[in-house]
Amino acid sequence: MISMAHLTETELLYRKVERKVMKAVYDYGMIADGDRVLIGLSGGKDSLALTELLGRRMRIHRPKFEAVAAHIVTTNIPYRTDTEYLEAHAAQFGIPLVIRERAFDPSTDHRKSPCFLCSWNRRKTLFETAKSLGCNKIALGHHQDDILQTLLMNMTFQGAFGTMPPCLKMDKFDMTIIRPLCLAEEKELRRIAEWRGYKKQVKSCPYEESSSRPDMKEILQRLEEINPHARYNLWGCMTNIQTPYLPLKQK
Repeated sequence: MISMAHLTETELLYRKVERKVMKAVYDYGMIADGDRVLIGLSGGKDSLALTELLGRRMRIHRPKFEAVAAHIVTTNIPYRTDTEYLEAHAAQFGIPLVIRERAFDPSTDHRKSPCFLCSWNRRKTLFETAKSLGCNKIALGHHQDDILQTLLMNMTFQGAFGTMPPCLKMDKFDMTIIRPLCLAEEKELRRIAEWRGYKKQVKSCPYEESSSRPDMKEILQRLEEINPHARYNLWGCMTNIQTPYLPLKQK
């Protein structure tokens, strides 16, 4: 057994997150031998960590798979990303980077928020890019906080009990979305980003204030203040549905 006594606290945390990624890959059947995975590399800490962790895993662990990263530039949103930095970051782990440009018109559907339309159009570009590169899976950098916040948003605004699943087969696009960071907490990834010295990208989105996600982030933090185990209980409740104790209508 390899001794970890010489490792720093942050190095131990890094190993812990690596184990969480390994557990997620196996528990949810995310990756199989021969897969070709497109990594959505936005330039934020989560996607940078995802690229690094999958790149390391690709080299030393089974199942054996290939990976390529894609960065989507939304030309009518004032993001400034250092694409040379992103390319160099991915190259460290033997992952090539492709860059695609696109734009969206927020007036096309007034029923949907501009934030939703932008996200959907970016996702559509990822699907198209994955297809063109022969990929059968797309890896996104959503962590556990993102998934729990989405659960709270759907319950609050949609009246639905659902969220972003760790592994989702998209039959319409013949593509599978995977979220290998689904068991990692945002605070863990933030510490890793600081330790690894990830370069922060400048982001200025005019639609960001219209999102309810910051409110859900505060609610999740408040729940954890009330009960330190709240996040794990919320995660567990999604597979512990006690149907007899729900208000189900008779057919």
